[in-house]
Amino acid sequence: FFFLLTAAPFNTFFNTEALNMAVGKNKLAKGKRGGKKKAVDPFSKKDWYDIKAPSLFTQRSVGKTLVTRTQGTKIASDGLKGRVFECSLADLNQDEDQAFRKMKLRAEDVQGRNVLCNFWGMDFTTDKLRSLVRKWQTLIEAHTDVVTTDGYRMRLFCIGFTKKRQNALKRSCYAKSSQIRTIRKKMTEIMAKEASSCDMKELVLKFIPESIGKEIEKACAGIYPLTNVFVRKVKILKAPKFDITKLMEVHGDFTEEIGTKVDRADEPAEEEELVGA
Repeated sequence: FFFLLTAAPFNTFFNTEALNMAVGKNKLAKGKRGGKKKAVDPFSKKDWYDIKAPSLFTQRSVGKTLVTRTQGTKIASDGLKGRVFECSLADLNQDEDQAFRKMKLRAEDVQGRNVLCNFWGMDFTTDKLRSLVRKWQTLIEAHTDVVTTDGYRMRLFCIGFTKKRQNALKRSCYAKSSQIRTIRKKMTEIMAKEASSCDMKELVLKFIPESIGKEIEKACAGIYPLTNVFVRKVKILKAPKFDITKLMEVHGDFTEEIGTKVDRADEPAEEEELVGA
């Protein structure tokens, strides 16, 4: 029986014609379904906008930002509003001594090709903070939530270090825990008093020369002498409802750049058309 099976022709068990037909069908089925998509440069659909800082700073033009052009219901200005830009205070005020401060600016409104920004927080660079921390002294930190007169809710973070008293012979200048608590209380009181008595614009002008830090140093001199006292960080927790008039006040005499008027030569009076002849 085995011999008969092996000797039987191949066609009796496998229909080779059917196999060939199936292969042919597959070949026909494999057609080109849609050509290869043409690669489009995504930057061809985008526009550049100028970032404008508030009038608090010397340098008004911060840089440029990209956004996809208005297409259908997707508006370009909506994609820009709410963006947060971080830049060094050295660039904003043209002063290299203030390079350790980082300012955050938030896009509030778009006018033409200009993005009008407002203050949105402040921070110190990591290298500055690391350079302040040393041995043989006490680091004192405090933070408090404040509300400005124009409705901005902020969280201020303060840092300070103890320093040696005059004619001190000891190598270290560590403060007692009771002194640290008193200093921390003074820090929060002064920050709350300074911030709640002015609007955001005035408060930012206090941060730049570090007038709050100097005030804390003066107040705490009787408890323990301090040095390097800074408001190291500012977070905006809640902002009031957007008001275009207040934003324009912050931007001062901002005007959109438009071309200058060109005097044209007087055009000759047009000849009257002859009607019928």
